[in-house]
Amino acid sequence: MSTSNNSLSRNQRIVRFAVLVAVGVIIWFMPMPAGIDHKAWQLFAIFVATILGLILQPLPMGAVVLIGMTTTTLTDTLSIGDALNGFSNGTVWLIFVAFLFARAFAKTGLGRRVAYWFIRAFGHKTLGLAYALAASDLVLAPGIPSGAARTGGVLFPIVRSLSSAFGSEPGESAGKIGRFIHLTTYQAHGINCAMFLTAMAANPMIVELAKKTANVELTWGTWALAAIVPGLLSLLVVTYVIYLIDRPEIRETPQAAQIAREELARMGAVTRDEKVVLGTFALALLLWMTGSMTHIDATVVALLGLGLMLLFGTITWDDVLGERTGWDTLIWFGGLVGLATMLSKLGMFKWFAATVSTEVTGMAWLPALVVIVLLYNYSGYLFASLTAHTVALYVPMLTVAVAVGAPPLFAALLLAFFSSLCVSLTHYAGGPAPVYFGSGYVTLKRWWAIGFLVSVINIVIWLGIGGVYWQMLGLF
Repeated sequence: MSTSNNSLSRNQRIVRFAVLVAVGVIIWFMPMPAGIDHKAWQLFAIFVATILGLILQPLPMGAVVLIGMTTTTLTDTLSIGDALNGFSNGTVWLIFVAFLFARAFAKTGLGRRVAYWFIRAFGHKTLGLAYALAASDLVLAPGIPSGAARTGGVLFPIVRSLSSAFGSEPGESAGKIGRFIHLTTYQAHGINCAMFLTAMAANPMIVELAKKTANVELTWGTWALAAIVPGLLSLLVVTYVIYLIDRPEIRETPQAAQIAREELARMGAVTRDEKVVLGTFALALLLWMTGSMTHIDATVVALLGLGLMLLFGTITWDDVLGERTGWDTLIWFGGLVGLATMLSKLGMFKWFAATVSTEVTGMAWLPALVVIVLLYNYSGYLFASLTAHTVALYVPMLTVAVAVGAPPLFAALLLAFFSSLCVSLTHYAGGPAPVYFGSGYVTLKRWWAIGFLVSVINIVIWLGIGGVYWQMLGLF
């Protein structure tokens, strides 16, 4: 589990920063492989050091990326214009605006209301309660791009309070119901992150990486269409399997529906601001889904939604200025997109693809792609951040997949989905993991065992049934 940079001592920061600097210097002065421009190699050294910085986190992610960008200009590897080019990328601004959508859901209380609607309707039994919580996250995911925001701002407080309401606390009584709904809600989170382009912070970055690496255009609609069938099936099967193997002692939960009714009554009628957010969200989803027909860029849709919420006063300009997580993401995301874009322009990815293709000549693409996906998924054990995992491995894995002959769109989507699905594995894989695990309801052994089982189920569904579905869609 990674240590928060806020809890590191000065010496720990210095040691970790020295490690990533040393790695960058070693790569910088290594003999360059034939066929690579020296600027590309220098940028590669800085890029690797920056990625290592995201993993070791001697400083916050935004600070690490800013230092990496600055280094590219001080070493004359890139001009200042090239170093900053990522901030003019539309996808960078799409993800920033999505964080403001999340703020609107939290500020107006609409997110909590949606969750309680589902619990009131389906929460009469424990299994139905788990599905209601999963469905709540599913509905919120397209408009709240941070699993940590959905967890901390909406779902975890509800999961924790419901557990206590049934007398289920960490320790001996965890098995009554608390352990089960903590496990299922967390595992549903990873699946929901995989289902929408705007459901996880690294997903829009994947769109850019796929475009630069394999010349693949991943639209919001294409992503959702490809993911909807295996995603919904995974939500149903994973939740039910956990119910079978981690059988909660309490299986009838009429109190949950009653709690939901009481909370909704306390909240009162849907407010004007909630209606504005709900209407804006529905309009944005409609325009995102019909983007191929309307030709309205996804970022323009997001900015339109932001403008409407500002116009109606649902969120204020102070809310925009105060969105610290969004601005932080804008900095590190824009910086990384810029570095990756320049690596592509300097021919690094093209060289890598050509090199790999000569090594795997003769290997059938389908079994090779399965191996690549398995390696990508289970490498998640080594990372404490979905973003760091994606940045470090998505491009190399996609490059190898295309080199062995896999259809670029199919390979790009498959790796995109498993960029989120791998969060199932550990108690440190992403932002929500420490929140649910830290509540104390699930032991480490049980968490890892359930996580591995869920990973197997997801692999079978997404590679098996999903493969048949994608063939019907004509993706390969």
